Amino acid sequence: MTEASPKSPKEDPKERSPESVEDANPDLIYGLHPVLAVLKGERHINRVWITAKMRYDSRFHTLLNQAKSNGTVIDEVDYRRLDQITDRGNHQGVAVQVAPYQYIELSDLIARAKEKNPNPVLVIADGITDPHNLGAMIRTAEAVGSQGLVIPQRRAVGITSTVVKVAAGSLESFPVSRVVNLARALEELKASGFWIYGTVAESGEALHRVNFSGAIALVIGSEGSGLNLLTQRHCDFLISIPLQGNTPSLNASVAAGMSLYEIYRQRWTAPLDMSGH
Repeated sequence: MTEASPKSPKEDPKERSPESVEDANPDLIYGLHPVLAVLKGERHINRVWITAKMRYDSRFHTLLNQAKSNGTVIDEVDYRRLDQITDRGNHQGVAVQVAPYQYIELSDLIARAKEKNPNPVLVIADGITDPHNLGAMIRTAEAVGSQGLVIPQRRAVGITSTVVKVAAGSLESFPVSRVVNLARALEELKASGFWIYGTVAESGEALHRVNFSGAIALVIGSEGSGLNLLTQRHCDFLISIPLQGNTPSLNASVAAGMSLYEIYRQRWTAPLDMSGH
């Protein structure tokens, strides 16, 4: 056992507020719509900071009473206090500190996805490090009807408060699995009947020419380097989005959105094609 080093005066807990920005920030969510989504969801809420005006707003009043009955601390504060807590973020008069995000096992994600849809679509984020990108990807995936997300533990962002805010409430009904080994996760998905489609910048089949069918796992590469070679080798198909301008590649969340929309466009129009119209 290593000997603990003496605390400096700045590290003395007596000199820190129990509701300081440092304590709240790891799981801090703020803003009207993100907070409403959390209050309506199933995540445990440790604390709510809210202005008097917002506390008695009809959208919040009942939800706050329910949260309080579940042990949540409700603090009525002014805008200046919320500015301090959120580091002058766009809090709109309310912020919450939630319990850490609960990931689910990949096997449970697969089972839940197949319960919801016989041909589910899961998104696999391969090394996304920008929380704004991941949040936007989640928001789009949930909006078009995908059943969940898989992210790696290493060299990738997890579900942070920024991701939750950008996702704008989508995570309250959108499960995420965090895996140690992405390659093994792809093999588990294959064994469960999923076809693995990986997005690459240039060398894949053009998106609009790909026939998406069955259970699908759509793999989106990192912002800078895209899909790594090991991940590419585990894909059944590589697909690309043809570009006409001078921009060489797309933002990861944009590429995910375009690919997901094409998958669902094909599924929406399939009944018409089958009927001969």
